[in-house]
Amino acid sequence: MKIVLTTITAFLFSILLFTHDLFAQIDRETGASFATRSEVIGQRGMVAASQPLATQVGLQILREGGNAIDAAIAANAAVGLMEPTGNGIGGDLFAIIWHAESEQLYAINASGRSPLGLSYNRLMEILEEMGEDRIPPYDLLSVSVPGAVDGWFELHEKFGSLPMEQILAEPIYYAEEGFPVSEAISMYWQRSARILSERVGAFRETFTIDGRGPAKGEIFRNPDLGNTFRLLAEHGRDAFYRGEIAEKIDAWMQENIGYLRFEDFDRHTSEWIDPISVNYRGYDIYQIGGNNQGTAVLQMLNILEGYDLSAKGFGSAETLHLMTEAKKLAYEDRARHYVDSDFYNQPTDHLLSKEYAAERRELIGERAMRGVQSGVDVMEDGDTIYLTTADKHGNMVSLIQSNFRGMGTGFVVPGTGFSFQNRGELFSLDPDHPNVYEPGKRPFHTIIPGFAMKDGKPWFSFGNMGGAYQPVGHVSIITNVIDFGMNIQEAGDAFRWMHSGSTEPTEDSDAMLDGTGILHLESGVSYDVVRQLRSMGHTVRIGEQFFGRYQGILFDEEQGVYYGASESRFDGQAAGY
Repeated sequence: MKIVLTTITAFLFSILLFTHDLFAQIDRETGASFATRSEVIGQRGMVAASQPLATQVGLQILREGGNAIDAAIAANAAVGLMEPTGNGIGGDLFAIIWHAESEQLYAINASGRSPLGLSYNRLMEILEEMGEDRIPPYDLLSVSVPGAVDGWFELHEKFGSLPMEQILAEPIYYAEEGFPVSEAISMYWQRSARILSERVGAFRETFTIDGRGPAKGEIFRNPDLGNTFRLLAEHGRDAFYRGEIAEKIDAWMQENIGYLRFEDFDRHTSEWIDPISVNYRGYDIYQIGGNNQGTAVLQMLNILEGYDLSAKGFGSAETLHLMTEAKKLAYEDRARHYVDSDFYNQPTDHLLSKEYAAERRELIGERAMRGVQSGVDVMEDGDTIYLTTADKHGNMVSLIQSNFRGMGTGFVVPGTGFSFQNRGELFSLDPDHPNVYEPGKRPFHTIIPGFAMKDGKPWFSFGNMGGAYQPVGHVSIITNVIDFGMNIQEAGDAFRWMHSGSTEPTEDSDAMLDGTGILHLESGVSYDVVRQLRSMGHTVRIGEQFFGRYQGILFDEEQGVYYGASESRFDGQAAGY
């Protein structure tokens, strides 16, 4: 009798599994079984951002006759107001721009530098007095010059079409009249408020309601930021770097033992650079090199190009194993060579050569690689925003902007309406490391915009925020689209992975990966895959990691339309017209 019941139970269970698999394939009207929604399609313009009202601000600029560059600036200003948990004008910016008229791809590094008046020796003395062995994240030591505003004006001067007064009009309105706080942002805001509300300065008055973060749907106003936007609209970048705002910051820093001075702002410049690229299966994938981690995306793709990922299948144990091992290899180079090009001659050509990729690929076997000692991960939780825009002329912008840790340091100069970033935390203190702290130097950055071209023409503007996850996210999106045939919304909806434990650019120059690290998988992966990965030597955990947030716009030249995608796990929205 027991044997009969066991047989019946097994039979019923197999039917249940079959039914589940069947319905998993048919309960989405279009797209893969994991797809949450369709792509957005528009002909004359598209904006994708992590906050719906910011998306609408950018779209309105396009409708008013502005171009993709104008829309990107407006959307960035709006999302800095509405999502201060990820970005704001106290932070830095990077962007890649396809300019249709010149048929050329441009890139800008709008990251700021460390204080000129703080030497390495003095920094080490201060840290010793504090009992710290690294630059603390929530201290004025971690504040570098905010570069985002200069980035806006550089973009506008080179490519903008509407006046800045018009571009900043809606962000000013929302700052002064208020906006309803969206759900996920509210959660992060409340968490940050608990951490930062006692900071010296005007954080409590600027970013809380009676000491707490705003609830979902609650109207929030930031009139001080609105006034700062007005100063920028009327007086340009000099209001921030050579005028009233710089003077306020200088005075406040001196009163509170900070290290930035008027001279640091006065001497700040963004840098127009040539983006770096590799060809991946016929597509040219572009990143910004230098002091950010975009080079890791290209190194990983070079390594993975040697495998037939399409045949191995999306989400298979073999595919995830290869991707994880490629990440380990690229991130060890990332820890040593991705620094400010004004202070170090990064071996970019060698790092991105197909020959070097082939050498590294030889190190990948059937089991998870092990290495030597690594230090503490300090960059896994970086908060950022990514947005992308496109217009009827064919211009496309891929833009990323950040405070680094959520709302940054939490230090707010009264009357300015923004918090300073803590990017300075990402310097190494090892004097032999290329990323060692020096005055006037740009720290390592995690934020990276992505862009892809096909046959010399613009194809895909994409990116995702998420600290150290970002190169993994870029590689996942590109392989999901090119190797696994997903549309750009499916590519973002698909379950994600991340590997932690790699060496960081803040560590000593002789640090290396210790053990295998941890492979984190988002829910949605089958247990059979988890079991196979563990048998290969991987330490696998479900969740326990931040998997970023994604936006993308793809241009279909044959149809003459834009396809937009946004993050289904957050408050994001893509909208076109």
